[in-house]
Amino acid sequence: MSGKISALDLGIAELSEATKAYFAKCEEKLGLVPNVLLAYAFDEKKLRAFTETYNDLMLGESGLSKLEREMIAVVVSSINHCYYCLTAHGAAVRQISGDPALGEMMVMNFRAANLSPKQTAMLEFAVKLTEEPAKIVEADREALRNAGFTNRDIWDIASTAAFFNMSNRVAAAIDMRPNDEYQPWRGESFLLLIGEVNAPRWPRQRRPSSWR
Repeated sequence: MSGKISALDLGIAELSEATKAYFAKCEEKLGLVPNVLLAYAFDEKKLRAFTETYNDLMLGESGLSKLEREMIAVVVSSINHCYYCLTAHGAAVRQISGDPALGEMMVMNFRAANLSPKQTAMLEFAVKLTEEPAKIVEADREALRNAGFTNRDIWDIASTAAFFNMSNRVAAAIDMRPNDEYQPWRGESFLLLIGEVNAPRWPRQRRPSSWR
């Protein structure tokens, strides 16, 4: 690979000091800034929205473990054949689980993995939401409840699957490429969003009155 970020040459905006410090911390700890962040850096508001949403879904309080959320990311990305997300999140599954085979099975066929019935139900729901969202019915939600998930957990499963469907489509549309370093590092670089590097604390934006 040539080291390109995407097919769109949008450049990088004038970034705030908080974001510059964040990128510098990535370079210090990881030796790189992940291309997904650089792809959004043409508009700091979009970068902020992406990073805050990602961190809330993948790091925020949830009944789902970090590994389970990464498993959803990989299974959704596998259906969508997203090169960027499969490279990054497949590696993250291997890293968090300590099981290289699990990461490969999530990419190829999660049903081949030795998962709990609860995890299998979670991933089957994510698959249906990805492939046939209009066919999600109460029976699908009830299957998750019967597997042991709360209503809040169902929200988190759906939100995580939906986020990666969006991200997969953006990555495909702009031909986003993973950093060359992902391969030999086997995913360590992506773990910056799993606590290795703290995201910047941007000043909060005042909400429009119509939001209140």
